[in-house]
Amino acid sequence: MGHAAKAIKTWLFLAEKNLASSLWQFLVVHFDGLNVRACYLVCYDISNDKRLRKVFRVLRDYGDHLQYSIFECQLNASDLIRLRTELAGIIHHREDQVLFVNLGPVEGRGERVITSLGKPYTWVDSPCIVV
Repeated sequence: MGHAAKAIKTWLFLAEKNLASSLWQFLVVHFDGLNVRACYLVCYDISNDKRLRKVFRVLRDYGDHLQYSIFECQLNASDLIRLRTELAGIIHHREDQVLFVNLGPVEGRGERVITSLGKPYTWVDSPCIVV
């Protein structure tokens, strides 16, 4: 059985068993390409201070801290799966929320453009400490 046939067989199995997260990961790896990097805004709302600090520490390793609960991350498919898996092990799925907003491929994008209302946005090039 060729690679394509195995991929289709696996996809059908996951879809039949209604394994949504596994199906999502399978589709990302097989059809999105492992080397294509996309820019994501990762926003989180965590109800517990201990979990909040853990989420912050994990995201700090993946991207730039833009605002209190917002990071910009440039991730390929395997990075995205690894990040989602790490965060899934930290958060309480009934109380917390992490949003991944795909802003499109990194390649071919212009410079980062951030505008604001109210206080002007300023780039912070220092570590943020969450207490």
